[in-house]
Amino acid sequence: MRILLIGYGKMGKTIEQTALAKGHEIVGRVDHENAEELRNFTAENTDVAIEFTHPESAFGNVSYCLVHGIPVVSGSTGWLDRFEEAVSLCLKQNGAFFYASNYSVGVNLFFHFNEYIATKMQAYPEYSVHVKEVHHLQKVDKPSGTGITAAEGILASYPNLEGWVSDNPEEKTKLNIVSERAPDVVGTHIVTYSSEIDQIELGHVAHSRAGFAEGAVMAAAWLVDRKGVYGMKDMLNL
Repeated sequence: MRILLIGYGKMGKTIEQTALAKGHEIVGRVDHENAEELRNFTAENTDVAIEFTHPESAFGNVSYCLVHGIPVVSGSTGWLDRFEEAVSLCLKQNGAFFYASNYSVGVNLFFHFNEYIATKMQAYPEYSVHVKEVHHLQKVDKPSGTGITAAEGILASYPNLEGWVSDNPEEKTKLNIVSERAPDVVGTHIVTYSSEIDQIELGHVAHSRAGFAEGAVMAAAWLVDRKGVYGMKDMLNL
């Protein structure tokens, strides 16, 4: 599989190591320092692109791939206000687009269990609920995409909550997402249900980026021969 890496930070480098170990070929590495080189890649020389960049460049990168017939796997967060545009473009171009806020298989099982627990906990209003996410100091967006996905999984069962809010526990009509940044933290997500008498927690702690890279490469291989818009639930059959 000929893979184009768009974004060559910590995540991009880890994906490269994983892909090479599985026998895949890296045909290019495009980052902000050589962004103009993206135009050198088409469906003729690239089987799939894996895109992990910043919010301000993600939509443009995804759009380029879709317009030029390159299946694209994106893990960039902070740009989802334009996600539906990307979906529409994919369908218009009869392309292939795979998006996840987190490619770890463990995290996606966490999402699955989180949604299930929320369906049960909503019957017990004495429990308040909030989401906490902790990441490394270089993490640009806040809350994390994974934290938002966890919140959305809860909100589906809590029609009385009017969306989510970032770091504002005083806003009782919305689900609060607490964000912390600390050195050398790969990614921690915890959903907490609290009452006066006890507390229930569901959490996921990433020990390395290897799980994210494994999932992204798995998604790329899964996407290559497909058309349409997909996510981890589709690939994992959750």
